[in-house]
Amino acid sequence: MNLVRSYQSWRRYRETVNELNRLSQRELADLGIARTDIPTVARRTVM
Repeated sequence: MNLVRSYQSWRRYRETVNELNRLSQRELADLGIARTDIPTVARRTVM
């Protein structure tokens, strides 16, 4: 069960990172996110 949960969390993390990376610099700035902050923001969404 733990393996499944870990995989699901990883998938959500990757989806979030990919979606945020598709945004333009302007869109990220509107959200208050720097491109270098994307992994941290994505990690927070998984937890």
